[in-house]
Amino acid sequence: MPWIPRGLRNGIVTSRYPQTQDSYGENFRAAIVIRPHQYDLTIAKKVVDACPTNAISLNENMPSLDRGRCILCGRCEELYPDAFQFDSGFEIASANRGQLIVPSLEETDSLLADTKKELAQRVKALKRSVHIRHIDMGSDGADEWEVAALTNPVYDVQRLGVYFTASPRHADLLLVTGVGTVGMVSSLEKTLDSMPDPKIVVAAGVDAISGGLIGRGYASNGGISKMVKVDVFVPGSPPTPFGLLYGILLATARIPIWRAGTCSGAPRIMGKPLKQADFGRPRDDGYLSEENP
Repeated sequence: MPWIPRGLRNGIVTSRYPQTQDSYGENFRAAIVIRPHQYDLTIAKKVVDACPTNAISLNENMPSLDRGRCILCGRCEELYPDAFQFDSGFEIASANRGQLIVPSLEETDSLLADTKKELAQRVKALKRSVHIRHIDMGSDGADEWEVAALTNPVYDVQRLGVYFTASPRHADLLLVTGVGTVGMVSSLEKTLDSMPDPKIVVAAGVDAISGGLIGRGYASNGGISKMVKVDVFVPGSPPTPFGLLYGILLATARIPIWRAGTCSGAPRIMGKPLKQADFGRPRDDGYLSEENP
């Protein structure tokens, strides 16, 4: 039995995060940050044009980056390394969509003070046990690999009282991946209707947040925010297991309260997402009009 001496030799490999800080190493590419800099507008405009998901924009000649759209392709760093660089920090999930835009704005910072209390109030009944129902709304499969890694011996989410369940009737938290395909809208609604209160929704990955490279089109809602009220956004393409774990802990108020926040307890189903019946009715530019249900 070779696994016995190997286990004795390697010792305990399970991370102790969040009790202790852990990381993937200083060279890991978890997110893009923008350095304070005297920006060259000529180069900055080239970076804006080169971004495949329109994640980068110029506001009063200052570049900003939306991590909810960024697929970490690295084009911005290649074109303008003095301003854009990769960062190894994975604790980038947020309960406020505006907080995913860097540099962050003061008004988005102020919203966290109001929403963190609502989070603690909504999830206090969950105590130390949380069950997660995962639903794929049109992912490329990369997000699912990272979600599955949460149950391996390194991350072992069960040690934190977090479990995956096959039944939405037993679930406290809905973890959604994928671009929000129109064929899955009814399945998402049925899943949410079957979940008991309080219901927590986590959008995992850029696809679920904004649609990623696919965006909004004849078969995609451009993320899940047009269909449901999202409590926590976990950026990444795909998000790392530590990033997902941080997002889950954030959604369940299991991290220091000053870092937590959530959306209000408004009705879960919102807006008019695209339905299967909308197939075949795109505009001339290939996208469905915003007026269409």
